[in-house]
Amino acid sequence: MFVDLIVVGGGAAGFFSAITCAENSAKSVLILEKTPQLLQKVKISGGGRCNVTHHCFEPRALSRNYPRGEKALIGPFHRFGAADTVDWFASRGVTLKTEADGRMFPDTDSSQTIIDALLGAADAAGVNIHASEGVISVVKNEDIFELVTDAGNSYTAASVLIATGGTRITAGAKLAASLGHELQPPTPSLFTFKIKDPRIEGLLGLSVSPAEVSIQQSKLTSRGPVLITHWGLSGPGILKISAQGARELAERDYRFDISVNWLPDADPAAVVAEKRVSEGKRQLSGRSPFVSIPKRLWLRLLAAAEISGATTWSQLSKAQAIQLLSELTTSTFAVTGKSTNKDEFVTCGGVALNEINFQTMESKLVQGLYFAGEVIDVDGVTGGFNFQNAWTNGFHAGSDIAAQ
Repeated sequence: MFVDLIVVGGGAAGFFSAITCAENSAKSVLILEKTPQLLQKVKISGGGRCNVTHHCFEPRALSRNYPRGEKALIGPFHRFGAADTVDWFASRGVTLKTEADGRMFPDTDSSQTIIDALLGAADAAGVNIHASEGVISVVKNEDIFELVTDAGNSYTAASVLIATGGTRITAGAKLAASLGHELQPPTPSLFTFKIKDPRIEGLLGLSVSPAEVSIQQSKLTSRGPVLITHWGLSGPGILKISAQGARELAERDYRFDISVNWLPDADPAAVVAEKRVSEGKRQLSGRSPFVSIPKRLWLRLLAAAEISGATTWSQLSKAQAIQLLSELTTSTFAVTGKSTNKDEFVTCGGVALNEINFQTMESKLVQGLYFAGEVIDVDGVTGGFNFQNAWTNGFHAGSDIAAQ
């Protein structure tokens, strides 16, 4: 069976590539997805709400959110960026809303809205979809690709696009390698920190925003909400730094120390000095003097500073004040491992950037072979950036294939 374009992978990047090609040409397009589930990551993203993109419409600013791929994406974002994503979904009846932190979701707060839009667009454009059919080999003979699937079917195609997701799923990586591409090693990119510490034990669900996190003996630092979980620390502030330091932290076997500034926008020394004067008779344990620090965490920080709950502000010694300020601005925690971010998996690693033409997403080594999404060594921090990369890659690949 001959097809103009075969897309390997039924995720966000694969669908967007297929739709773009089919809408802009008369070419036949087939998506082959090895699992029964189409658009699975779209379904679970954002707790089932789907964080479609980020409200960042300036290409250079947008590209800074990609620890790997920043320079390569500047040009592509000029041609199809976050504003174009908003317009694309709006033209298909899906309105996106922006939350305070810049993340953009469908106004229905349901990922099914995005799935329905993609499935509907694919159907309207005449894209064929085969679920539960994975590609096990791709060979190029002269100008034609020959593909064999685990369902025992054989296909030929003029163009092939590989969009199989992060290279922890080895199928796409093996296909790319079999066609001569160098692969950067797969490494988890978005993960939370395992920490066992009395200051946060039992405080599941408490969040501090903003907070500043830095890795000791490293230049890595990030800023954002930090969430206390039953296994340690999570939230955007943690996920950002895990993405920035993915390979460095893997080399450390996920064992390192972090410093947390719970009050990056405050002057806690001035607040403590003022409280000693204005509320001298009030016990420190009565309430947290900082809006962003919940009382239960405040009490833990007092205990860590060895300050009794009965101590009043006027009784606070200079040494105790120094220790308290240290806990507020440079709390040190020992990280003993990582944990995945719910069911969302992002990896760095994949097809080397210098082997892809980012204007078209075509391989520089094999004419007619294209890549899109996380199978490439590009990954973004949390906040809708990985999906934006998928839409952008898909637009460029689909447009170029349509024009051939």
